[in-house]
Amino acid sequence: MGNSHPLHHLHRKNRNDSNSNFPHKGAPSPFKCGPSHHHPAQLQSGSMSSLPYAHVDCSLRALAGQAEGFGRFAVGGLHGPRYHVTTLADDGPGSLRDGCCRKEPLWIVFEVSGTIHLSSFLSVSSYKTIDGRGQRVKLTGKGLRLKECEHVIICNLEFEGGKGPDADAIQIKPNAKHIWVDRCSLRDYDDGLIDITRGSTDITVSRCHFSQHDKTILIGADPSHSGDRCIRVTIHHCFFDGTRQRHPRVRYAKVHLYNNYTRNWGIYAVCASVESQIYSQCNIYEAGQKKVAFKYLTEKAPDKNKAMTGCIRSEGDLFIAGTQAGLMTDAKELSTFHPSEYYPTWTVEPPTDTLKQVIQHSTGWQIVQRPADQAVAS
Repeated sequence: MGNSHPLHHLHRKNRNDSNSNFPHKGAPSPFKCGPSHHHPAQLQSGSMSSLPYAHVDCSLRALAGQAEGFGRFAVGGLHGPRYHVTTLADDGPGSLRDGCCRKEPLWIVFEVSGTIHLSSFLSVSSYKTIDGRGQRVKLTGKGLRLKECEHVIICNLEFEGGKGPDADAIQIKPNAKHIWVDRCSLRDYDDGLIDITRGSTDITVSRCHFSQHDKTILIGADPSHSGDRCIRVTIHHCFFDGTRQRHPRVRYAKVHLYNNYTRNWGIYAVCASVESQIYSQCNIYEAGQKKVAFKYLTEKAPDKNKAMTGCIRSEGDLFIAGTQAGLMTDAKELSTFHPSEYYPTWTVEPPTDTLKQVIQHSTGWQIVQRPADQAVAS
């Protein structure tokens, strides 16, 4: 399939050739990664026939606290009653906006399918789960705003057609934390699809499908916001499907990328700017006309004397269709975190044809029944 950067910190059980590159076909066992006094992490046995999190559909609230990565503590509305969205109206009783603005914890589910036209940003308060399983709900016009909130889960929704300046599908700023965006389809907004800025942290984006867009994911507002050094984000098992750039673009933050499939970008795949640290692990990068995957930009922090770029550490990544990694060779002043410094385990598999096919067909909004609620009666 292409060239693979070696994976130094992991190994696979029962590997016949410890010096070989990852196989190009078949479905090897997924890694269950974690620290072990600097020894290689062990694998979880069994084959990867689908994306992670299959168990979260066994009951309604099984999503809570199950994210991998930095957003792993997000519980959403676990401890609150169900709120039933019964109308596609922008506001009023039974609307999504009415449920999201309430102060108490809520597990928001939908009794209707269709498109909700938002005339303004929909602000989401703390301890909310917006659970689109069982219906097909699309948000358009504007998007969700997660402002100074915590413990929010957004699952199985579509976002398309956001209009106007600063129109992001999901805007996470300022000072939001413990957020999980899972299994959503996002495309065609006038600004970004996901923006994570101004001190927002401990966020996971997983199993999402991004398409028909320019500036996909921004992490870190601009060079003047050095407070974004606190930002930590995990992005995994996502499909960046011909989007032009920012998969993601990062300032200051620590970002773990694994088992994503990024293809046919228009400018670059991943961009590291001022003081960012990006750990890119077992991703698939497939170029179109633009061949270089990684880009570096130099910007100056307000409290530093000179401008700096960021650092990208690539381990186990696969570069196909003539893709050039574009990694910096001189990184004496730069260092990159390792995810095991922050969370104990995560599930990752080698970047194979099988993984590529699974990501293409199993990311974004899915037809899935709403599970029964076995925890709290409405």
